[in-house]
Amino acid sequence: MGIAELQSIHVHPVKAFRGFSPRQAVVEPWGLAGDRRWVLIDDGGKVVTQREEPRLALAAAELLSGGGIRLSAPGREPLTVPVPEPGATVPVEIFGTKVQAVLAAEAAHAWCGDYLGAEVRLAHMDDPAVRRPIDPGHALPGETVSFADGYPLLVTTQASLDALNALIAQGDRAQEGPLPMNRFRPNVVVRGTEAWAEDDWTRIAIGEVEFRVTKMCGRCVVTTTDQVTAERGKEPLRTLARHRRFANQLVFGQNLVPRSPGTIRVGDPVRILG
Repeated sequence: MGIAELQSIHVHPVKAFRGFSPRQAVVEPWGLAGDRRWVLIDDGGKVVTQREEPRLALAAAELLSGGGIRLSAPGREPLTVPVPEPGATVPVEIFGTKVQAVLAAEAAHAWCGDYLGAEVRLAHMDDPAVRRPIDPGHALPGETVSFADGYPLLVTTQASLDALNALIAQGDRAQEGPLPMNRFRPNVVVRGTEAWAEDDWTRIAIGEVEFRVTKMCGRCVVTTTDQVTAERGKEPLRTLARHRRFANQLVFGQNLVPRSPGTIRVGDPVRILG
């Protein structure tokens, strides 16, 4: 194998929407700058993701200067949404916990609701330094996260995707492969490793930034959603269930917590520190 390096960076300004792939990104304590600071909630305040609404895969969010976003989706005129002014917050329920967030303007709720044909609102995490602690079972005191599933960043490796696609090709759902990396919605993708090498990582450095590797990433039905068509299949969960089951989770990738701030860039060397 060659020297491990950062192959790509992925930022998703709105949780569950399509993101973008910059050449570099600032690493903040709670994740990449601008990543998953916005989220859709239903009329009861519960987070709405591709688990419930696979069509969110077709909606895109572009990050604007100052933290605002530009929304686009098939059949919809784009909409620019500014960061809401400081004010009253509403509770957002994400995976059983409550987090305070600030609602966007009514125009954003209407745009998202019309696209999905559902009663939804768009909310923004105003202060990620205090709003949502990481699961204390896997966190150090004071560590927080945005509206990501549970941890500031998710890392995957190209070698592991290649290995997974080889396994899919051997199975009875071979027609569903090979799968692209966007099925797993990572923040950073590393190339130049052995397949599944990330299983054993505890600390890594990407360029100038160090990360603590907290736990393997358990995968859900979102990975079966084609991010271009929003159609669902059986893979990769079918193959992960046969080859990548750890305890009660089907695993692909590792969760990261930054140990230091900095900027990461495509092509940065990736060093395994432990």
